[in-house]
Amino acid sequence: MAEQERAIRTRRAILLAAAKVFEARGYQTATIAEILSTAGVTKGALYFHFQSKDDLAQGVLAAQAQHLVVPDRASKIQEIVDTVILHTHRLQTDPMVRAGVRLTMDQLAHGLDRSGPFRSWAEAIRVQLEKAQAQGELLPHVVPAETADVIVGTYAGIQSMSQAISDYQDLVVRVTVLLRHLLPSIVMPSVLASLDLSEARGATVYEEALRIAESEAAEAEAISALR
Repeated sequence: MAEQERAIRTRRAILLAAAKVFEARGYQTATIAEILSTAGVTKGALYFHFQSKDDLAQGVLAAQAQHLVVPDRASKIQEIVDTVILHTHRLQTDPMVRAGVRLTMDQLAHGLDRSGPFRSWAEAIRVQLEKAQAQGELLPHVVPAETADVIVGTYAGIQSMSQAISDYQDLVVRVTVLLRHLLPSIVMPSVLASLDLSEARGATVYEEALRIAESEAAEAEAISALR
């Protein structure tokens, strides 16, 4: 068990180091040597977990969507809002998420498949929109798959603009404004009036998601100890 935990810590340290280097350098100019130096691990340890720079980049891309999820809400539109706001909070506070977004938006990352985060985000929001539609929360003209792509695409543009202008310092404000412009075109007025779009909600949702993740981890550890 101790060896397994050490391997998990090593993998995490390598991913965090890769995230820092990718965020600072971009994919093309980042090197394995710099990632090794930042992580403080041997080449053998790195290649035990990751076969190449591309493999490392895919690990960082995947890590941005892991660990924290928004719990079920009675209103699926509020659930979508909270999903967007949680990602916004993590983008401001989590270097792994920032690096993943940097890689996703890096048009100079030739040969790197950057489609994964876009596809997974769009699919998750499509599912939430379909549930909202079934509950009567959406306006009649809404096509969930199309709207999901619009939400993901506009968010990508807004976060990119915020990164260029203020290094994400104004991201919460920009995302809140985006939602206030976008949601009236897809959501029933009665639902719209009940939504919490406050700028402080991101930290609240983050703490809630963190408590759930910690509870699930403790439960999993207890089950493992009984085996």
